[in-house]
Amino acid sequence: MSGDIGTTLTSAWTSILDLVAKVVSPDWNALILLIPLVVAPLLLLYLAVSGGLWTRFWVAKPRPKVRWEEGAHPMELDAGGAPVPPVGLPFSFRAGLVYPPDTVRTDDGEDLAVVCPMCGVERAAQLPNCGNCGLVLTVRRGLAVARPSGPPPGGAAIA
Repeated sequence: MSGDIGTTLTSAWTSILDLVAKVVSPDWNALILLIPLVVAPLLLLYLAVSGGLWTRFWVAKPRPKVRWEEGAHPMELDAGGAPVPPVGLPFSFRAGLVYPPDTVRTDDGEDLAVVCPMCGVERAAQLPNCGNCGLVLTVRRGLAVARPSGPPPGGAAIA
């Protein structure tokens, strides 16, 4: 250590002022070059989190349970208990069943009937178009959405 305390204090004070000068008025060019190093990780983190959340939602989102309508099913009944023929689907009054589209005969060989959705006239299912209005009936196989009949097991329905 030198014997001069004034020189030591002056050099310490100069060091403190140099440090304060770097904090108060920094080298802006160097700081601007550091901005991408700060912003890029934050942007990547945001994209990763939001992408992960959307992916999780896409994978886990609730979907309806869908099943194909297979085979014949019974006709609906009116208030008096008489069968009501469906419009646009082949049916048999004798069997009381409604058959899938494009079915023209029962397993027993009975010809099926179809009610025209446009004019309401009943005709044989073998005929491709209605003799009254000329409508060509092409019905595709439909989907039946299975809906639960009650609340989920272990809890009430969401209100």
